[in-house]
Amino acid sequence: MGLWFTEKQTKDFGITAKINKSLHSEQTDFQQLDMLETEEWGNMLVLDGMVMTTKKDEFVYHEMVAHVPLFTHPNPKHVLVVGGGDGGVIREVLKHKSVEKATLVEIDGKVIEYSKKYLPEIAGELDNPRVEVKVDDGFMHIAKSEKEYDVIMVDSTEPVGPAVNLFSKGFYSGISKALKDDGIFVAQTDNPWFKADLIHQVYHDVKEIFPVTKLYTANIPTYPSGLWTFTMGSKIHDPLKVKPERFFDINTKYYTPELHQASFALPKFVKDLTE
Repeated sequence: MGLWFTEKQTKDFGITAKINKSLHSEQTDFQQLDMLETEEWGNMLVLDGMVMTTKKDEFVYHEMVAHVPLFTHPNPKHVLVVGGGDGGVIREVLKHKSVEKATLVEIDGKVIEYSKKYLPEIAGELDNPRVEVKVDDGFMHIAKSEKEYDVIMVDSTEPVGPAVNLFSKGFYSGISKALKDDGIFVAQTDNPWFKADLIHQVYHDVKEIFPVTKLYTANIPTYPSGLWTFTMGSKIHDPLKVKPERFFDINTKYYTPELHQASFALPKFVKDLTE
């Protein structure tokens, strides 16, 4: 039957993929890191037993984290990505010519190292001259920043281990301080089937800080339940009021201007979490 990897997404449910071989396994200073070659999804990055990204479906997550806020902001020049050591969000950010500098702050340098080695199609822009890579604590980086960024993207793991603080109200307050007066931030906020309470809490914490708060979704098959949410906080700009001429052609596989609007149309049980 061969080898299989199973992520237990709850104590009663998991997702399983056939493994061709293990490419690397290491307990870093922060988490258990595994790089697997799978039959269905290609190379797969796993942290603490949770799927972070795969070669086959990575484009959905990375495009939706990056392009929704970047097309909402009229002139994003300086962008911060917290986490995201695989480099996928950075790759998408650089498709926007207005971006002069993209800063990546990843706490675990091993994620960067092995993503470059085994996921080059995702991590290939980390050495771009428009990119500054810092191996540092994203929470502390935010705490030391003030009116520095146009857009901040929080590409964290789920709220366990080193990412726990990245789901706190204090962190969102720090993000507001780190953003310029018309800044926008977005964070991945897990799935509504298994983490409804988390989404509800994050949404309302963000809403207390940002005048414009929106929840949007995407379909990511290797993430728990396949239905994934993102929470956006904006000081001024509304993602549903982007002028048509603001959209320009970029090379994407999932994101489109039409989907930009449609992703904010929520299933009733998800919309209820924002009430």
